[in-house]
Amino acid sequence: MTDTPNKEQLHGALFMNLVLSFHSSAMTQMGKTKNPLTDKIERDMEQARMSIDMLDMLENKTANNLTHDESEFLARIINEVKLNFVDEVNKEQSPPKSEGEKSAGDETGKEGK
Repeated sequence: MTDTPNKEQLHGALFMNLVLSFHSSAMTQMGKTKNPLTDKIERDMEQARMSIDMLDMLENKTANNLTHDESEFLARIINEVKLNFVDEVNKEQSPPKSEGEKSAGDETGKEGK
């Protein structure tokens, strides 16, 4: 006999898939993962911000209507994409390293490791 999920279990799984979809989109839009359609790293920080805003909206609109696990999952995903967004913004604002500023490990002769 096959165990079929009840409506609440199905909705929980669909909710998590929706959250993961926005997570995946944001990571691709930030250039953290390859675009699966082009197989290239692409960046669109405005679209990444929109994906993060969608996750924030979901958290706001579903407040007090999620299970503890769903709420914690959503909060972790939002935290992860926001930290990655800040990392990417900081990369944009940092001046590029010149040849003389490369890390000391580049010049130590640690070849073959």
